[in-house]
Amino acid sequence: RGYVFLEAMNTDKIENAVRTIRKTHGLVKGETSLEEVTHFLTPKPTVSGIVEGDIVELISGPFKGEKARVQRIDHSKEEITVELFEAVVPIPVTIRGDHVRVIEKDR
Repeated sequence: RGYVFLEAMNTDKIENAVRTIRKTHGLVKGETSLEEVTHFLTPKPTVSGIVEGDIVELISGPFKGEKARVQRIDHSKEEITVELFEAVVPIPVTIRGDHVRVIEKDR
């Protein structure tokens, strides 16, 4: 899901360009200022919404499908260190923040 912003002098060219984008569901015509779209252009940190103690599921990488508890968060690198539940020996694993999905928030 997302938005595509186009700038053109001719609206017919925009309509033709939108038709070539797969799975596009609509076109909202009109003008907008840069201030209105700035928040769309600023990427959200991948570790936002994750706190130490959360239970997460790994959705990518060699441990895909495993559940783990968040031990540490490195906001500057957007990485988290987790401890896998199913591991025989508790080993801290550092992964990217976008490779996990929060299952249960720490209370």
